[in-house]
Amino acid sequence: MDLATALRGAAERYPGRFAVRGAGRHLVYREWDARTNALARALQTVGVGPGDRVALALTGGEPLASLHLAAQKLGAVSVPLSTRFSPDELRHCIEDSGAVLLVVDDANAERGAAATSGGGPRLHTAAELDELAAGEPDGDLPTVPDESAISVMLYTSGTTGRPKGVPRTHRAEHSAAVAHAVQTQQRIGEVVLGVMPMFHTMGLRTLLTSIVVGGTWVAQPAFDAEASTELILEEGISSLYLVPTIYWSLLRSGRLGDARALDRLAYAGAAMTPSLAEQLAAEVRPASFVNHFGSTEIYTFTVNPDVVAKPASAGRAGIFSRVRLVTPEIGAPPDALVPDGEQGQVIVSLDSPEAFAGYWQRPDANEKSIRDGWYYTGDLAVADSDGDLWVAGRVDDMINSGGENLYPDEIEAALARCAAIDDVVVVGLPDERWGQAVTAFVVPAAGTDPIAAAEKTLEHARSVLPSLKRPKRVIAVDVIPRSGVGKTLRRVLSAGDYDAKGEARG
Repeated sequence: MDLATALRGAAERYPGRFAVRGAGRHLVYREWDARTNALARALQTVGVGPGDRVALALTGGEPLASLHLAAQKLGAVSVPLSTRFSPDELRHCIEDSGAVLLVVDDANAERGAAATSGGGPRLHTAAELDELAAGEPDGDLPTVPDESAISVMLYTSGTTGRPKGVPRTHRAEHSAAVAHAVQTQQRIGEVVLGVMPMFHTMGLRTLLTSIVVGGTWVAQPAFDAEASTELILEEGISSLYLVPTIYWSLLRSGRLGDARALDRLAYAGAAMTPSLAEQLAAEVRPASFVNHFGSTEIYTFTVNPDVVAKPASAGRAGIFSRVRLVTPEIGAPPDALVPDGEQGQVIVSLDSPEAFAGYWQRPDANEKSIRDGWYYTGDLAVADSDGDLWVAGRVDDMINSGGENLYPDEIEAALARCAAIDDVVVVGLPDERWGQAVTAFVVPAAGTDPIAAAEKTLEHARSVLPSLKRPKRVIAVDVIPRSGVGKTLRRVLSAGDYDAKGEARG
């Protein structure tokens, strides 16, 4: 299945049902199908053809979603780019992808101009394309993309180097949307919040799954806790798929429990602490609460369909997935399985219809991550007696302290229950005695003195962690550095890029 046909089919099944609401245009499926047809013809008018790359540097919301879908109808490749990329990173992605067009909005016009200065693809604003589309006729485009054609090129955040292109086919994108619908128990006509950025797989999955189930995608270009809460209440949002940091912000609004239509929760992108899961379950009382563990490269690794029953578990392989735990050593073959109950690296079969086929023009990255038909995720996990995975962290995040390998996620989950802090991340900092010292960076709770917060965290650690895993230092900071989709940037802290507000030593 290709995405152009998927939208056309939804418009035929539910022509008068709202497809898009929220900020900006409100469109029923018949209108959205017509708008994306006209936009596809506008892209054609400015020189875009099948297979061409169209870079999209827009904040989000309906304009970005419609341009993404218009590219699918034309058989072009959408390249949505992070709003956090610098002009240099933007330029790299544009050149690397071979984009023939860059589309910007007012908020990103300056970055776009800087990224294309001195030559590059044609530059147009979304408003200019809207004007062109207004003069274009409706009607299906004459060509339908093959499901094996590239639909989208997503660029990883580049926290460990320059951003890598991840080309994904129509088949992979549609399969991932179907998997998401099944695995998060989406219903026909589900009303979802479209706030996760569409340069990230979670944002695209929310959009495309909404189309697959004939739902309503409620657009919010960028997250704001108060505005998001209003949309959830006013639009009757029934399902949320967010990162844990956004859930924290929504809980602090104190109004999430008033969302009577909301009964589906799902999260991904980062680990959720058991305490946050418990608070969400108590506030929302969801009929479904799902943890999705996956990546841009292969959308689904594993799924935990019942977070209430097993908080923090990543569950088992998704409906299209095969997963193994192998020895976490460089060059380990796919059959180097770890014994039951032992920690191993998560690898996932590339036979999944959700999977990519390799990075764009990066043989070095392919060599590191792909071996004998398996994708090496770099994540560490243990399988329990039920076969469910418990993710312990990243291979690269492992802390070697005093000759012992320790994993931050487990320590963070224990420290997060300390009432004196609102947020925590654990890293290993250089230490003469230990090699690496377990160090906790904490954000004090409102009204708590930073030094007191650090001291109380140490006190809490003594009661819940064995001595080997207790932090040697606790450093209070104003904020934990995270990416645009909530992933913790431990390397920023490891590099010493932080402003300490207080410290306690164990």
